[in-house]
Amino acid sequence: MVFRQEITHLSDRCTLWVTGTELWRWRRTALEAAQSADIAAAEIDWFLQELTGLDRLRLYTLQDCPQIQIPYPLSEFSKLWDLRTHQRVPIQYLTGTTPWRHFSLAVSPAVLIPRPETELLIDLAIALAPTFLSDIAVPMHWVDLGTGSGAIALALNHAFPQATIHAVDYSPEALRIARYNAERQGLGGDRIQWYQGSWWEPLTALRGKLLGMVSNPPYIPSQMIAQLQPEVAWHEPHLALDGGADGLGCIRHLVQGAPDYLQTGGLWLVEMMAGQAATVVDLLTAQGDYTSIQVHRDLAGIDRFVSAVTQPRSGVSACPK
Repeated sequence: MVFRQEITHLSDRCTLWVTGTELWRWRRTALEAAQSADIAAAEIDWFLQELTGLDRLRLYTLQDCPQIQIPYPLSEFSKLWDLRTHQRVPIQYLTGTTPWRHFSLAVSPAVLIPRPETELLIDLAIALAPTFLSDIAVPMHWVDLGTGSGAIALALNHAFPQATIHAVDYSPEALRIARYNAERQGLGGDRIQWYQGSWWEPLTALRGKLLGMVSNPPYIPSQMIAQLQPEVAWHEPHLALDGGADGLGCIRHLVQGAPDYLQTGGLWLVEMMAGQAATVVDLLTAQGDYTSIQVHRDLAGIDRFVSAVTQPRSGVSACPK
């Protein structure tokens, strides 16, 4: 996958052949290394499926295969797997791809790896969308703030094909990957607009026009990042993790700025860390521009998302300019 070179600097893909027995022996050695490193054996099969294109059944009958095409020498497979077992590089970065919702998304260390929990943001957006969403005569603009790999923007585009999705990220490299994912999925065109900048900053022309804001912002308190599992703390971009001293710096900015950009009745929807729900609700309430504030749980029963609806403003915007 194109982004794998950013980790390993491997040479370009080539056409090589190994016997099934050779690959079986490599897999057995990798399984032993995984067990020693307390890594799930299933990751090896994912790794091999992504690199070779073999399905799971073929992986279990490798010794029956006379020849198997591989993109790199097995020595390079070993170098990649050593990155997983010794440096704790996430498997998604090694394969350069991750499944999310019904997409296969390209990822690199420039973007946060999309989590299954974040898929629920899209389900909530669909369920909570204003009732006039079905009226195609109404211009519909959604924004994904902090788009990263583009996962949320692509899912919104798929869910609301009549809408224009505006995706913002501070990182030019993240936007490059997001655009690649849109092209790869055959989504986007003029229906997804990409912006490089900080949060609301690039969206001045859309003030008061947005139907909904969906965001998975950084929400980890700065001092907690080093305590996260090595795969996250060592390899995922801190720009996408660090929410400031209490983890709520970015969320405060979204609370304060949204009333300037959302239509009256527009949807405000974010993901947050466990334990932050009460404070986020207080922030929305204190702002005075929101109604229908709700906390939503993830599949594990943890308070993970907060939604609100903008109401007519009664005061001056508190959004930092």
